[in-house]
Amino acid sequence: MTPEQFREHGHQAIDWLADYHERIESYPVGTRSRPGSVRASLQSAAPESGEPFELILRDLERVIVPGLTHWQSPSFFGYFPSNASPPSILADLISSGLGIQGMMWATSPACTELETHVLDWLVDLLGLPSAFRSDGEGGGVIQDTASSSTLCALLAARERMTGFASNAAGVIQGGYKDNGDFGNLGDFGNLGGATLVAYASREAHSSVTKAVKVAGIGEANLRLIEADDEQMMDPAALGLAMDTDAKAGRRPFFVCATIGTTTSAAVDPVRAIGAHAARHGAWLHVDAAYAGSACVCEEFRGSHDGVDLADSYTFNPHKWLLTNFDCNVFYVRDRRALTDTFAINPEYLRNAASDAGGVIDYRDWHIPLGRRFRALKLWFVLRSYGADGLRRHIRRHVELAKRFADLVSASNNFELAAPQRFGLVCFRHRGDDEKNRAILRAVNEGGSAYLTHAVIDGKVALRLAIGAVGTEWRHVAGVWEAMEENDE
Repeated sequence: MTPEQFREHGHQAIDWLADYHERIESYPVGTRSRPGSVRASLQSAAPESGEPFELILRDLERVIVPGLTHWQSPSFFGYFPSNASPPSILADLISSGLGIQGMMWATSPACTELETHVLDWLVDLLGLPSAFRSDGEGGGVIQDTASSSTLCALLAARERMTGFASNAAGVIQGGYKDNGDFGNLGDFGNLGGATLVAYASREAHSSVTKAVKVAGIGEANLRLIEADDEQMMDPAALGLAMDTDAKAGRRPFFVCATIGTTTSAAVDPVRAIGAHAARHGAWLHVDAAYAGSACVCEEFRGSHDGVDLADSYTFNPHKWLLTNFDCNVFYVRDRRALTDTFAINPEYLRNAASDAGGVIDYRDWHIPLGRRFRALKLWFVLRSYGADGLRRHIRRHVELAKRFADLVSASNNFELAAPQRFGLVCFRHRGDDEKNRAILRAVNEGGSAYLTHAVIDGKVALRLAIGAVGTEWRHVAGVWEAMEENDE
């Protein structure tokens, strides 16, 4: 493809995307595809010769679009939002075109320094503790998802508690060498003869469970703490669990608090949780994947009381801050605790800037070596909308959620299943679980909207998560109309 052909086809692709967003309300929000239907429409083998770009675009429309769930639809209310704003889309295109591999400062200084600078902007914009800024001992890094951030935090916590990397003499190429320091080798949940134990609420995201499995801690060494009537972690139960483990010779090393749980957007009491973590020298990680974006508005910062006690904090601009997937931000209070966990310096990556120690090499801040230029889209978004535009974006969605919650509260047939929090409303029909599942199926299969469900207090609840860029009250009201039609 020549530069001129690239220019021509690039215009065609942008036009197609612009048209897609203009007509997105014409599609059923949820896909009508059946398993295997997309593959059955594809060629059985890769083409022998290159095909015209126009043909590829036609097949995009014919084969791919019918197999999509339209996350950018203003009537998509499932899971949590996954924004894709025009400035972010364009920045992602530029990032792809530049093809930067930003593993180290030396491989593209602008890639690293823009990321560091923009993440410092966000500390101030969200009112986060200054300890997370890069001009002190902490700092931030862009990860792909909050799941990766939770795993990195847990691994850093394991390292800080056990000094595993400092025992590197016991690890040899091709396997383990027992030097007597590791306890039960191959079981990282039992290092140094004491079992490591992690803690999270029963309402915490499933990524915490996945992290303890990947890290070798083991699911048996994860304590899921009871939640109270408002789905928040019970700090007294946490303290009892940690004390019980410590008295039994186990080592509490990691606690995850959640601000905006997936089920109901509940906010754990971070300050009380942090006090128990501090008593045991455990790492406190705060997962604010969804609700963190709300803190661009000062009135929502009360949800973050106690974050000053956290060793790490994560939130997803790709959920509610107009930055398309994937873009997760991960902050640490002590960046050395993180880099000591991941840093490896083979000769082929050595360079003068890194050896001098005066630059950040983000390859040492997470599991992958290679990394995309994700900071570019965050920079485009922050500059295009400004702080005021982001605040209006969040406040508009919260106001829509309040209006929908008021409809539910005034209804004889429906009730709130949890308090309306941020842009999420959890509600249910007053009938049984099957009635609620039937309404969910009918709304989603009708194609005018898309909801997901949860189980709250042992009962099925419907979730309406408001966050799409183009959502207006008419889209939210349409959900209510669809439910009433299916409640006859």
